[in-house]
Amino acid sequence: MLGIIADTRRFRVRARHVDFHHARLVEEPTFEAAAIAYVEDFPLTVDAGPDISVIVRDVDTGQEHCFRIDLETGETAPCR
Repeated sequence: MLGIIADTRRFRVRARHVDFHHARLVEEPTFEAAAIAYVEDFPLTVDAGPDISVIVRDVDTGQEHCFRIDLETGETAPCR
């Protein structure tokens, strides 16, 4: 169990189309896993279509990535 905890990182994740105050702190091993965890509990509706873009920021390093997630299939890809 200690190995799992040591591999976990803290990320602040938010949907690209909403303000920062809707961000959520997520603990996951990777940027992509944090994006998916956020979408699984996403409380806001998405009117633009079958996908959502989320911005994932590493709390400790400030490094940031954007992912587009297909809400029907769960496929994840970098934002364009």
